[in-house]
Amino acid sequence: MRSTTQKQRDLHIIANELRMLCADMVQAANSGHPGAPMGLADIAIVLANHIRIFPNDEQWINRDRLVFSGGHASALLYALLHLWGYAISLHDLKNFRKLDSKTPGHPEYRHTSGVEITTGPLGQGVANAVGFALASLKAANFLGNEIINHKVYCFCGDGDLEEGISYEACSLAGVHKLANLVLIYDSNNVSIEGEVSIAFNENVRSRFESQGFFVQEINGHDYQAIDTALSQVSKEKPNLIIARTKIAKNAHSLEGSHHAHGAPLGEEIIAKTKQALGLNPETFYISNELKTHFTETINRTKFIYHAWHETLRNSDKQPLLESLLTKDFTQVIYPQFHTNTQQSFPQTATLNQQQAIATRASNGKILNAIAKAYNGFIGGSADLAPSNNTLIMESDDFPLGVNLHFGVREHAMGAICNALANYGIFTPYCATFFVFSDYLCPSIRVASLMKAQVFYIFTHDSIGVGEDGATHQPIEQLSHLRAMPNLLNWRVADANENIYAWQNALTISAPQSFILTRQNLPLIESCAITKENVARGGYIISYSSLDSRNPKLTLLASGSEVNLAIKAQEMLENPKKIDSAILQESMQALGLDSQGVATQVLSMPCFELFMAQDKHYKREIFADSKVLGIEALRALELYAFCDDVLCMESFGASGKGDLLFKKFGFSPENIALKALRILSNTFAKRKL
Repeated sequence: MRSTTQKQRDLHIIANELRMLCADMVQAANSGHPGAPMGLADIAIVLANHIRIFPNDEQWINRDRLVFSGGHASALLYALLHLWGYAISLHDLKNFRKLDSKTPGHPEYRHTSGVEITTGPLGQGVANAVGFALASLKAANFLGNEIINHKVYCFCGDGDLEEGISYEACSLAGVHKLANLVLIYDSNNVSIEGEVSIAFNENVRSRFESQGFFVQEINGHDYQAIDTALSQVSKEKPNLIIARTKIAKNAHSLEGSHHAHGAPLGEEIIAKTKQALGLNPETFYISNELKTHFTETINRTKFIYHAWHETLRNSDKQPLLESLLTKDFTQVIYPQFHTNTQQSFPQTATLNQQQAIATRASNGKILNAIAKAYNGFIGGSADLAPSNNTLIMESDDFPLGVNLHFGVREHAMGAICNALANYGIFTPYCATFFVFSDYLCPSIRVASLMKAQVFYIFTHDSIGVGEDGATHQPIEQLSHLRAMPNLLNWRVADANENIYAWQNALTISAPQSFILTRQNLPLIESCAITKENVARGGYIISYSSLDSRNPKLTLLASGSEVNLAIKAQEMLENPKKIDSAILQESMQALGLDSQGVATQVLSMPCFELFMAQDKHYKREIFADSKVLGIEALRALELYAFCDDVLCMESFGASGKGDLLFKKFGFSPENIALKALRILSNTFAKRKL
């Protein structure tokens, strides 16, 4: 029987092999970060004796989650996944950071087997880990502690704790006493610019204890201390293990140096290090002892895995788990908002001013209908639920119910929802005012990279916010989100279009935002508002009553501007009813004072889906008409379709929303005038 001293010596040898395997990966790539992987190797070796994972069933709901918040430690993550038997070969390790490899510079979910989540910027992974822990708390509430009892491990560093998102997330972890959360803080006192103390000197222990964490401090290279800390984590509080480590541990002449953070060690230093440690000089060397150590993780977990399945088979919770995994939204009974929409085509829509509802309000009813049909629909707001209309009325607060109160923590809220989406049985949503979407953008970007189905509810969508003024009126935010690949953004014209947007959105595996009004919008009487039309992202909501086949003008709009475009259409097609001297003069100048202009209105609830339509569809819709885009936002992207765009060219102002629309030119009269100017330019060119 091996003595404790011999076991320590064995761990020391295989830990050195692991850290040099990581150094070889970075050297072969001639790019990357060897310091953190080498510093964390000892902890990784011991963690292998505690973690429960099973590569044969990567989606096992009760597996432990392992998150690397610092993507600069990716070489270590890939090495671990290879040794544990995930679908990462030695060839993949040798192709670290190379084009089209399974081992990119920073880990990507769905791209690499075993990677739980794309963390990206520093701090995201800490919030992701909190999200996984929140998900497990809710899952245990649904399924019982016998079915859900896993841990969430997260490696993080100084940079993660300096980013504000980690403070937001850990504050919420303390509120919910997420006892299965184990943050392992790689405290190596090194930043890219030098010692951490030049910019970060707070008492981390006191900070986390004040947030409700159980904190342990250890030598991150002492195997017994590491094992004791992992064995003694709290069962009542979230956990932080402060591991004092040395960056690039054992690297000849570079141990403890910030120069080892983001550059290869160099072949000479690697060779000297291996020689000094008595290791095989071969590159990418993996001994049988190192491989066996990690195989034991899987052998140990295999018994736990099969016992868990036996427990599940004998549990009355199995049907519930299966239904949560299915994510079936077909049973949703949507609220009714319809007016009379059965008129025949083609016909100009008329507006029913007696029935009007803000899209944030109709959206609230829709959210409640979805939640009633699917238990896994979970989310909340950044302390704005009454304004965002996101409270699920027939549910309790988290964790007994599905109403999550994120507090004023938009940044963490987004990253937490990414983890909720990746957990496997939940469909998350989160909400705030649209202008605050800026706080979520790093998380939205990561969700878009992963194609994670997260729903963002953004209300108070334009200058219609009104009296709160320019600081709270989103102008450029939608253009930013529309520029993001894989993200769909819905800005619906009324409550009915909102229903069909959700019916389509729930079938699409991608992050999606709903950009919704504070102000009431009339229901649009048009039988063109259908699930199929809305699925195209843009469609003719109001045909020309003068010439539906050959309109001269197309007014393209989204959201609250659609009903304004329809009013402008009525003016352009019925000049005898116009109560505007300047508009009448403009039409007379074009010789249109009696006959009007054949005009159609295109509603564009989803710019991205409309962009994806084939050329034939777009050609058929626009025909030979001149196109005016109308959005009370920056909206420069509309030039992809439009001859001209009526949009915001400045920030907003403080005042009533309807007065602001007039001030900035979003009145039916001004829309009509802007459209006529396009025709006027066309006529002038023809004369030339």
